[in-house]
Amino acid sequence: MKRSRWLAVTSAVQLTSDVAGFVIADRRRLPADPVGVHLHVPRTHLVRSSALLGTGQSAPIVMVAAQVWATWRLLRGPDETARKTLRALGVAMVGGYLIERGSPLWPGHRERWATTAFAVGLAGSAAMAALARR
Repeated sequence: MKRSRWLAVTSAVQLTSDVAGFVIADRRRLPADPVGVHLHVPRTHLVRSSALLGTGQSAPIVMVAAQVWATWRLLRGPDETARKTLRALGVAMVGGYLIERGSPLWPGHRERWATTAFAVGLAGSAAMAALARR
């Protein structure tokens, strides 16, 4: 399988974990809460704030939309712009996963489904960044 196809499949798996993370965050009312930044996002505004900030378990909707676009383009064939987009998103998402205060990496936040979605999302993001290298 071509490298661009592997990148598209990896991105699709990562997208699936991101959707699962959004569902988990929505059910638990977990807004984005990065370490070192106190956003004070009201739990009642979770869906609205997730457009640009993401949630405690998922990327911002604008990033997800860009990832869907780039993945679609790569599934159609090699595409330099899509590759660069997925590389940038992968790098940014790895950082986002690592700085989230309520992530399963922190003691007291581990839970079966959330930890699984988080681990797949983090690994998928890192794999996207690596596969999208030139």
